[in-house]
This record gives sequence, C-alpha cells and structure tokens, in this order.
Amino acid sequence: MHTVAVLAVPDTIAFDLATAVEVFGRARSADGATIYDVQACATDREVDAGPLRIATDHGIDALAGADTIVVPGLNDIASTPPPAVVEALRAAYASGTRIASICTGAFTVAAAGLLDGRRATTHWLAADAFRAAFPAVHLDPDVLYVDEGQVLTSAGASAGLDLCLHMVARDHGSAVAADSARMAVAPLHRSGGQAQFILRNRAATGPLAERTRLDPVLAWIEQHAHRELTLGDIAQYAAMSVRTLNRRFQAETGQTPMQWVTGVRVRHAQQLLETTNYGVERVGREVGFSSPANFREQFRRLTGVPPLSYRNTFRERIAG
Repeated sequence: MHTVAVLAVPDTIAFDLATAVEVFGRARSADGATIYDVQACATDREVDAGPLRIATDHGIDALAGADTIVVPGLNDIASTPPPAVVEALRAAYASGTRIASICTGAFTVAAAGLLDGRRATTHWLAADAFRAAFPAVHLDPDVLYVDEGQVLTSAGASAGLDLCLHMVARDHGSAVAADSARMAVAPLHRSGGQAQFILRNRAATGPLAERTRLDPVLAWIEQHAHRELTLGDIAQYAAMSVRTLNRRFQAETGQTPMQWVTGVRVRHAQQLLETTNYGVERVGREVGFSSPANFREQFRRLTGVPPLSYRNTFRERIAG
C-alpha cells in the first residue's frame, strides 16, 4: 500500500496537515478498499500547531519508508526548519520519494534545496519573501499548484486540497479522485488559478508597511482610477516629468504607472462583482475601462478567469 507521511513540525498550520490526512485517509478504490496508509510524522511526540497541539505516533525517521511526503505550511515563514527535517527530506528525495508541499511548506522544501531550478508556487502573500529567500526557484504565484513530477507545490489553504486530489488522480485515475472530491464536497478541478485571489495594487498600510515616495500618488490613483486617466494626468498630479514618474514606478512597484492603474481597476471590479448585481459591462465602466472587450481582456489577464467566472466563485448572496 502507498504510504503517505504528513510532516508535522513546530508551528505547523493545522489546516494544511489535516487536509492531507483527510484526503488521502478517506480515498478509496472502486471496490471500497483503502488505498493509502497515512502517517503523521513529527519531530516530537507533540508539536504546536497554532492554538492546537498535535500528538503523533511516528517520528521523522518514518519519512524514510514513505512513498509520498506531504509538507504542510508554517505560520512563521521566517523560521528555519530543523536540520533533521532538512536531512530527512533530502534523503527521501534521493531515494525517489515523492515530496509535496502545501502553502508555505514550500519554504521547508526549498530550504532542503529540492526546488532549485524548478518551477514552484506558494501562498501569494508569501511570494515576495520566497523570491528573496530562494532566488534559484522559478516561483509562479498565480497558479493553484505545480507538478514537477517528483516534487509538487501548492498555494495556500484550499489549494492544498486541489493538489492532494491531483495526486490521487495521478496515482489511481480521475474516477477515484472524483469520488474523493465528492467526499470533500469540493470540485475535482477549479477554473483559474491563485491569481483570482490576489488583491492587487494596494498602497501599503498599517504600522509595519514600508512607506515609499509614491504613496501620495498611489492614494490619488486609488481615488481616481475610474476616470479616463492618462500618463500625463498622473505626472501632473505627482509634479514630476513623465520620464521621472516612469522611473520611480518601475523602481518602487516594478510596474509602469498605467499597469498600476489597470491593477487598481481590476481590484475595484472584483469588489463590484462580489457585492453588486451590476452587469459585466457596467462593472467595466464603473471602474474606468473604456470598452467591455478591454475590460474582459485585462480582467482575465490579471486574474486568470473571466469576470462572470469570478463572480460565480466569489460573489456574496445579495437581495435581488
């Protein structure tokens, strides 16, 4: 039987760990037989998982006998994984074990050097920190999961469910995976990727936010993005030349001013799609797009899904 070892280290995100335990533990073959032996393996007999303490029957030495190792995320992405965990993951990889991470578990797998030169993903909020820590990894923060064969990574929270179901399908076919998805009351495949969950182009706020010289300009764009803004309009407000404005935007945001404006408009459109009954064309007009076709094109480019698909996924139930 295929053994799945779910790794628990101090500060583990309990949701990530439980996702793997539940999906693989409840998967059944067509004749109803159990198809995975799921083991929770920890550095200690009990580990902290936020407000919980998780007791396990297996130590990390059990990773050596696993066919698949699932690495849940950690609450503190700045923490360093225990050396014994890093060594165990490297040894397992060398022996051919499949290794999958959920959410910020990608930091642990990357710390073991198993993602260098590979495409990977993690929770979008941790993307910048991940890039800074592991520049040799080709991070794609817009997808729900990445399958690189022996090493797989997923985005945050529910994307771990998508990844686990994908691995069940890879191991036993789509029919078995579909049954597992029904048990979890979840779709086997979700349209779009992590891009649709990202809140784009927001000026930094809060006591820990890094302030920039562009903050007043970003705040002004936030209030005026629905207008027919031009590069000249933004430069005039900023009291600088277009050339200087472009240079500062590239340095501080990595985007051009008009790319930033488009991101703000798409974020405003997401809010309207979630909270109003406005038609798609009206939503585009309200947030500043000059044509419905341009709105649909830019929305899909940034979120990965059409406006109506986004609405069906995220909208609130409001009185008609």
